[in-house]
Amino acid sequence: MRVLFVCTGNTCRSPMAEALLKSRVPDAEVKSAGIFAAKNQRASKNAIVALEKKGIKLDHLSNPVDEKLLNWADVILTMTTQHKQSLIMQYPNFQDKYYTLKEYVSDSDKKIWDELKSLYADYETKRSQFILENQRKLSNPELEKQLREYLQYDIEKISQLESSLINYDISDPFGGDLKTYQETLDELEEFIGLLIKKYR
Repeated sequence: MRVLFVCTGNTCRSPMAEALLKSRVPDAEVKSAGIFAAKNQRASKNAIVALEKKGIKLDHLSNPVDEKLLNWADVILTMTTQHKQSLIMQYPNFQDKYYTLKEYVSDSDKKIWDELKSLYADYETKRSQFILENQRKLSNPELEKQLREYLQYDIEKISQLESSLINYDISDPFGGDLKTYQETLDELEEFIGLLIKKYR
C-alpha cells in the first residue's frame, strides 16, 4: 500500500505524518506533498524538534503535489477537508483515492463523502462548460454574475452536505510554538495508530 500524505505547504503536518508512519512501519511506502508547496523547502524547525523529542528523525524537503505522485499513491490522505476539496477540484481523475486521514480511519460519513465527490465533479463540469459557452458573449463581471446564479443550487447543496460532516481536520500548528506542534503531533500519532491497525 503506497500512502501519500497531503497538506498545504508540506513543511509540517504531512511530513510529520510521513515520519510517524515510517517510524512505526519502517518498510511502509509513504511520501508527503503540499498543494501549494515550493520544491525542496526544509521542514519547519518546531516539527523537527517535536519529532526529535519522540526519538524520530525528520530529514525532509518539501514536494509539490503533481500527477506523478498522485499516480504513484494507492491512497491519498489529506490533513483537512479543504485540502481534499482542493485536490478534487484540481485533479478530479484521482478522486477515488482522496480521504482526510481522520475520515479514512473511521467509516462515519462515507455516504455523504461519496455524494459530495459526485457533486464536486458535476459542479466543476458545469462550471467549465458554462465558461466555455459564454466567455466570448459576456464581460467578465457579467459572466461571474451569471455563473453564480447558474451554479447557486449546486453551491447550496454542497454547502449543506459539508456542514453536516464531522470535523475531519488535523489542527494546523503553522506559526505556533513548540507546544502547539507537539499537540498536533500527538493528534497525528493517534490517527496514524488507527491507520496501522486498519492495515493489519
